Amino acid sequence: MNKKITERAVGTVAGFARWVARLGRSSDRGMTTSEYAVGTIAACAFAAVLYKVVNSGPVLSALQSLVEGALDAKF
Repeated sequence: MNKKITERAVGTVAGFARWVARLGRSSDRGMTTSEYAVGTIAACAFAAVLYKVVNSGPVLSALQSLVEGALDAKF
């Protein structure tokens, strides 16, 4: 009787271990729809901030002088 109980318990524990291992392998396969939405909103916000910074007066003049200096370079 004890041998049958032990064999059944070991089989149950082994099955549980296989289930946990499968769960660990398949739990992180990619982003969900809500994660895509949050990522898209964050990317748009970053793009808006970057656009404002690049179009500000000091940055725009610095970029313009950099490009003009590169175009006027002597070879």
